[in-house]
Amino acid sequence: SPPDRTTEIGQLISSYLGREKNLEDHTVHLLFSANRWEHVPMMKEKLHQGITVVVDRYAFSGVAFTSAKENFCLDWCKQPDVGLPKPDLILFLQLSPEEAAERGNFGHERYETSSFQEKVLQSFYCLMEDKTLNWKTVDASKSIEDLHREIKSIAEETMQEVQNKPLGELWK
Repeated sequence: SPPDRTTEIGQLISSYLGREKNLEDHTVHLLFSANRWEHVPMMKEKLHQGITVVVDRYAFSGVAFTSAKENFCLDWCKQPDVGLPKPDLILFLQLSPEEAAERGNFGHERYETSSFQEKVLQSFYCLMEDKTLNWKTVDASKSIEDLHREIKSIAEETMQEVQNKPLGELWK
């Protein structure tokens, strides 16, 4: 799942997330976006071959996280990702911060504090107001089996609907 930590940009992000390196906030945001752009040729190639591409997080997560920081507006945060391949479906797995914290490994990387997560959530809600995007909210507190079943059915339905639709560009 993004960031792809194998590229040079990805390695830099990884050392930042692991608190080994400090980077200025604008720089971090642009690196995350650059890491997404690195994958565009491969994503487009797969999509043109008729392969379904599933991405964990993608641009929305980056925008929501950076805009939750002091002195950042949503609009500035969206700009570097304008023109990325537009997803046919965005699944938002909703889980209360309390339940998320119970799921282990919480708090080890940057940004995993509850007050910050609350701001991130507000940013996601703002992004969801964009009616040009197909957001679906899924209750992630369900069992893995039920969650899998629901996601699979939403995905299959979407694939049917967009079968012959050309690839769009994000936020354009």
